[in-house]
Amino acid sequence: MPKVREIPFLTGYTVKPSSVSGVGIVTFTDGTNNITPNQLQCEAYGYTYNIVTGTCSIFTYNTNLDSNTANENNRIYGAGNLTQIGTNYTLMMGENNTVKGSSRNSIITGSNNVIDNGVNNANVSGTLGESTANNSIVLGGNNGTDTLGERQSVQLLYGIQTTDGVNTVSFLNNTTDSLFAIPDNTIMYFHADIVGVRVGGTASGNVGDYASFVERGVIINESGTVTINRERDSIKSNGTVTGWQPTGIVSGTSFAMRVRGATDMTIEWCSNITFTQIKTGVAL
Repeated sequence: MPKVREIPFLTGYTVKPSSVSGVGIVTFTDGTNNITPNQLQCEAYGYTYNIVTGTCSIFTYNTNLDSNTANENNRIYGAGNLTQIGTNYTLMMGENNTVKGSSRNSIITGSNNVIDNGVNNANVSGTLGESTANNSIVLGGNNGTDTLGERQSVQLLYGIQTTDGVNTVSFLNNTTDSLFAIPDNTIMYFHADIVGVRVGGTASGNVGDYASFVERGVIINESGTVTINRERDSIKSNGTVTGWQPTGIVSGTSFAMRVRGATDMTIEWCSNITFTQIKTGVAL
């Protein structure tokens, strides 16, 4: 995805364009994280916003050319489905579903679902479900008059390895600096099942010591300001696990799972997180 020429932040805006896909979709940034802009942000910079697909474009592409180019390695069953340029090895069953391009190895079943540009290995079902993260499972629970992603469930995995007792941010799919962005004016209840297991280190205790937790709460993006209200329960543990703990936190406009191990213990962490989402469609 090529970068656009350096564009300054407009007065009153905390996001700006950063790159353009091969089909003209513009991705924004807040200076740290990639952002999918809303209509106001998109049009403020002179681009065109598509309300149906929730995309910001710099030009209009030829959908017939895109489909012919993209569909060589895909399997599509149903009317009105679209795979844009760079979509490969994707299965679509249903009606009016869209994969925005530069995407691989995904499955869509249902109607009016969307996989965002550059998202791989996604599984989306239901109606008007929206996948914005690699390896995500999305269930859209909407009717045809709702908006994209208005009501949906999203399941993700975060992971990291720690070797000390310092609070450390784990990442989406254990991929450095990758986090799940919370859309504007969206509220999410999150429930995270977390386990940590010791795999090495010289501190007292043993390889195989473990601890498990449930971290849960609500995260909300109110017109670009994200806050979190959360709690944690320790479930079961075994061995020397003093000080181990996870905490759900906000990083910019994204959700992060912070974990803490112990000095001279090598601990693998995995968080299975389900988000129950309402994208309100109004300024909160």
